[in-house]
Amino acid sequence: MRYSAIILSVFFVILHVADAKCQSGVKTGIQIGNKAPEINGNSVSGQPLKLSALSGKIVLIDFWASWCRPCRNENPFVVSAYEKYKGASFKGGKGFTVFSVSLDRDPDAWKKAIQTDHLNWGNHICAPSPNVEYVQIYGIRSIPSNFLIDGNGLILASNLRGEALEQKLASLIK
Repeated sequence: MRYSAIILSVFFVILHVADAKCQSGVKTGIQIGNKAPEINGNSVSGQPLKLSALSGKIVLIDFWASWCRPCRNENPFVVSAYEKYKGASFKGGKGFTVFSVSLDRDPDAWKKAIQTDHLNWGNHICAPSPNVEYVQIYGIRSIPSNFLIDGNGLILASNLRGEALEQKLASLIK
């Protein structure tokens, strides 16, 4: 009888812990409300850079390339939003930054585009191939493509173009 009570107690504890995880856990994925999957890469200087290192800020994950004309046409909007909101306080984060993920094959062209387009944030990585895991996980089939995440890494919006990025950021101001 005592053995049955112990087994039953352990079962209920396991069930309660599993239920709590389901209720408090957030699914990782690329849908709005999901936790953004981790991205790891090397910065312009060759140092490791992780998306999760930007925790606490509103972050635009921006997939682009120097050879992509629509990407380059979008960059002035991203730069404008960065300059305007980098020090702002938001619901869900303090400050705004960009995590640029380039699909360039030519590192010199990538670095030159960063300078030419005044992409003044320090979070730039270059995917070694379009088949790298995080490009596949994010479902990148065309660029430009982006995801806006909050300070907890939750996806708030995707594919914000032109004025839509600044409008979304303005709506998140405290």
